[in-house]
Amino acid sequence: MHGRTNSLRENVWLACRLCYRQRMRQFLDFEKSVAELENKIDELRKMSGPDGINIAEEITRLSEKADRQLRTAYAKLTPWQKVQVARHAQRPHTLDYINALITEFAPLAGDRLFGDDKAIIGGVGRFKGTPVVVIGTERGAEIETRLKHNFGMARPEGYRKAQRLMKLAGRFGLPVLTFIDTSGAWPGIDAEARGQAEAIARSIETCLNVPVPVIATVIGEGGSGGAVALGAGDRVMMLEHAIYSVISPEACASILWRDPKQASTAADALKLTAQDLLQLRLIDRIIPEPLGGAQREPAAAIRAVGDAIAAELPGLQAKDPVLLKAQRREKFLAMGREAVA
Repeated sequence: MHGRTNSLRENVWLACRLCYRQRMRQFLDFEKSVAELENKIDELRKMSGPDGINIAEEITRLSEKADRQLRTAYAKLTPWQKVQVARHAQRPHTLDYINALITEFAPLAGDRLFGDDKAIIGGVGRFKGTPVVVIGTERGAEIETRLKHNFGMARPEGYRKAQRLMKLAGRFGLPVLTFIDTSGAWPGIDAEARGQAEAIARSIETCLNVPVPVIATVIGEGGSGGAVALGAGDRVMMLEHAIYSVISPEACASILWRDPKQASTAADALKLTAQDLLQLRLIDRIIPEPLGGAQREPAAAIRAVGDAIAAELPGLQAKDPVLLKAQRREKFLAMGREAVA
């Protein structure tokens, strides 16, 4: 009973949070024409119509036009526009997925070595009744929570917390679900002093070695080693407009052209979209997003991710742990061999 009460409260919290974001909707540059139409629709809806004027037909006409323009825009997104969508502040974050998909969630804190890094959220709970360990990078939704979670950029203690939770999952035979949304690991001197590179490498090694299913989902931006640290899974999935790259387009442009304004050119070259990565066989599945991206209908996007995980998990659970681990390692070794060839 207590678990059902917590679940109900969390779902109500999630619904309120997502509705608030939708009311304060933010538009990207290529969505300006849609923004103008939706603003007109909002103005019409506020009209009471005391003189008997029927505005329903006009609202329907404008709504259909806005949908057509949105569909056209999202059917031909450039890689740089995909980067903007993936970074949209109103996309659902890791905590939104946890609150919607995981019941009886109990967060676990600390790496037992230094401290607790709030850029990485982790704990145990149930996914559709199955006990699981959940780990994800959390960016934060508003300025206060973004600062609290360090904009999703983890320090070494965050990756060591992830290692601890994955080993816990292996000990008790619990599948691991990871949610990736980070521009990369924290690049500060403090992180380097505490062994950032080693912590990321150990986290990747732990992903490869745990004898339980690991399903990694890129829900927004998958940046550099900070993303790969949680991404070495049996199944790696991406939302339709998410991105996954070895370096950010801005950083790549600064290195190659010494001009951050060349970021759009870098985005083209990096092959960072879900469609490119599926074609290169670096990911296993693309999860469709609602029209206009996950930021327009967060609840629908979260349900789609839940359905994709539910489709992949039973088959992985049925495998022998030794075989599962061997196939996971071979999967990533094959990527390296093909790249060299």
